[in-house]
Amino acid sequence: MDLLSELHPQASRIAALLRARGEKVAVADGATGGLIAASLLTVPGALDFFVGGGVVYSLRGRDVLFALPREAYKGMRGATDDYALLQARAIRDNFGAEWGLAESGSVGGSTHPSGAPAGRSVAALVGPGGEHTRLLETASDDRIANMAAFTRNALALLEATLAG
Repeated sequence: MDLLSELHPQASRIAALLRARGEKVAVADGATGGLIAASLLTVPGALDFFVGGGVVYSLRGRDVLFALPREAYKGMRGATDDYALLQARAIRDNFGAEWGLAESGSVGGSTHPSGAPAGRSVAALVGPGGEHTRLLETASDDRIANMAAFTRNALALLEATLAG
């Protein structure tokens, strides 16, 4: 089974929770490379609960998508709670959604710019239910497996928080 087919039932549950609340989510994919957003978009009628997002994979991409001054990141490193929360807040605010979901991690196969170890990901969610983070450390350098694991972690945080 491919990853999107595997995650579709969970995305459907998330969609139902957001629709029942009349709320929408915006997503900032990092090391997940767009898989979080793609998972949510497997649900027909996704416009009801998903407003958009982007893949943040460079400083330029970060600057454009989040529209924050570089000073906002002062003292922060990627794949940390504070960094992921800052991005979750920015994606929520910039897209006018109730919820912002962001993932920041190091998938492996190359050296992370901030020195984060391969297999480390932080998912962050901000919205009416407060601010939440979920750390995942796979201790693996398997890039593709980590991308899938990081996506599962972020979606699990979103579903658990919405189901509250």
